[in-house]
Amino acid sequence: MFRHKRMARVLLTMAAIGLGNTMSASGSPKNPMPDSFVYLRDVDPTIQQDMRYAGRNNFTRRPVPGYDAPECVLVREAAEALRAVQAELKTMGYSLKVYDCYRPAQAVAAFVEWSSELDDPIAKQSHYPNLSKSDLFPKYIATRSGHSRGATMDLTIIPIGSEPSPVTDGSSKAEPCTESDPSDNSVDMGTAFDCFDLKANTITMGLTPLEAQNRQLLLDVMARHSFQNYPKEFWHFTFQPEPYPDTYFDFPILPRPGNSSEPTEDS
Repeated sequence: MFRHKRMARVLLTMAAIGLGNTMSASGSPKNPMPDSFVYLRDVDPTIQQDMRYAGRNNFTRRPVPGYDAPECVLVREAAEALRAVQAELKTMGYSLKVYDCYRPAQAVAAFVEWSSELDDPIAKQSHYPNLSKSDLFPKYIATRSGHSRGATMDLTIIPIGSEPSPVTDGSSKAEPCTESDPSDNSVDMGTAFDCFDLKANTITMGLTPLEAQNRQLLLDVMARHSFQNYPKEFWHFTFQPEPYPDTYFDFPILPRPGNSSEPTEDS
């Protein structure tokens, strides 16, 4: 009964945000992405992409609906601002790496539905070791996400020239997410990406001086280029002012036209 009620709420939410009716007049059946959105790879191909929701290395442990290609898509203004961040970081010997960018509304609905399913001990260990799954909604998982407006992204800093992190389904992680992920090429930020824990707060207790320094570097360089951090997640930033502050898009993320990017394993 609970699951049916939760699904009904998801469907009502999807209807309220116009799910499936967000194709712009400039979109096409082959790729309904509005002209105001771009592939980050076309703006700055040097920014590394590790698009977790296109594969299985995420808290659902399965490819997420709407992610039909492992590509970062953003409104043009946000992508160009990230290019400026990347240029500044390169002078310090670092590079950006993005985990998630625009997120289709259907993906958000899938997260809400996932939160009503039975617990997964592997996902718990790697993403919410100190919480029960029932605590995630709505504290960490909401019915709407700023990512669906196209100007929000999840990212980190890596040493310039770092080899991409290996593609994995996340099942081999032995450490809880409250420790840095040794399989991730990120600088040490104190927790893994998508860790539902107080330690993932941008400013928090229990960090080493190096971890705090790395977080502050990311916070400062992003702020200099008009990005605002979400204080509960050190990796989460939104470009300001948002071009679409009240619009939640749902077009799927498709391969770039003429693209040679490799799909994520199992996507």
